[in-house]
Amino acid sequence: MTDSTRHADVIVVGAGPAGSSTAYWLAQAGLDVLLLEKATFPRDKICGDGLTPRAVRALISMGVDIDAPGWSRNKGLRIYGGGVKVELPWPELASFPDFGLVRTRMDLDQLLAEHAARAGARLLQGCNVTGPILDERTDRITGVTAKHQGEDVEFHAPLVVAADGNSTRLSLAMGLQRREDRPMGVAVRRYYKSPRHTDDYMEAWLELWDGQRLLPGYGWVFPVADGTCNVGLGLLNTSKSFQNVDYRGMLKGWTSTMPEDWCFDEEHATGPTRGAALPMGFNRQPHYTRGMLLVGDAGGMINPFNGEGIDYALESGRLAADIMVQALARRTPAQRERTLYEYPRILKDEHGGYFTLARVFVQAIGDPRVMKFLTAHGLPHPTLMRFTLKLLANLTDPRGGDAMDRIINAMQKVAPAA
Repeated sequence: MTDSTRHADVIVVGAGPAGSSTAYWLAQAGLDVLLLEKATFPRDKICGDGLTPRAVRALISMGVDIDAPGWSRNKGLRIYGGGVKVELPWPELASFPDFGLVRTRMDLDQLLAEHAARAGARLLQGCNVTGPILDERTDRITGVTAKHQGEDVEFHAPLVVAADGNSTRLSLAMGLQRREDRPMGVAVRRYYKSPRHTDDYMEAWLELWDGQRLLPGYGWVFPVADGTCNVGLGLLNTSKSFQNVDYRGMLKGWTSTMPEDWCFDEEHATGPTRGAALPMGFNRQPHYTRGMLLVGDAGGMINPFNGEGIDYALESGRLAADIMVQALARRTPAQRERTLYEYPRILKDEHGGYFTLARVFVQAIGDPRVMKFLTAHGLPHPTLMRFTLKLLANLTDPRGGDAMDRIINAMQKVAPAA
């Protein structure tokens, strides 16, 4: 590796959906971008693997071939709770497709990273970033140190993107701590060989019991269409019982109540149960500081309503790339900086009010009485459930739309974007 190959217009740290989206859009705009990934593909990530129409829209805009083999399409969400089963098709909207997708992260992340590389990004795998390089005079980040092929190396660029997930060591090294006033979630999942792997609907169970305790969160079954289903559960830390839950034991207990012919048992499991933390509701801020932008999980961009992060990862990558393209075209450092500070402002305009609504909601369902009431009284009402699906999945037409869209959009506008 020569000195010149260690310089770029932008360095992106982490090749998950957020990093690959950022790198793709930067490369599309003609910038020289280094995409550094500590693992070697294929590599796994803990996730439900389900993509709502919001994420599908982002993939289509990137030119990803979602008709190629390996994608499992679904029509909507089947919800269980309070003794009721409801099938909710994805809404028909001008702004979003009317289908969702499932694809394992083992496949998806590699596909997106290679898509970014084909667009012109320089992808380096097995490159573990160890810290920021700071300008002593300005305290700005001007690059990163890393270990690559057993060698200590430095990479330099005027802008760096932290796309290194929930742990985001780069953000921590830059002094950005996690906000304790934001909800956190935990997800655990396991793959099972199951005859249900080609189901047309993703499924969500709204009642998660830990013995006698009803916990805030939901269980899921997502059909992967490769012979397996992704079965898991996500829990929020807004319940007093959060610290004392045995998540793996809870998943095992929950799947043991499923019909035997679904095959969610030890004999049909294809691997171990694995878990991960879910950073929610912009829990790390600011999203721009001293030459570094945060995208995806590194910036806490998981939706507290439903635990989905891939759509916001892809969207934040595109927005961050747009801002950086504009900033690097400015003539003076002051003009560049002014442009870069637009990034957190636009993010808050786009999602801040919505995430505030979600925080209020998850705080409320931390009380088991509220969760029980909503499950018992909400599910039997189809119109209310269609409204709930639009709200929880953040699927509305911003202009026009039906009465539900207008109510949800108005709620987001009046909620403070903190």
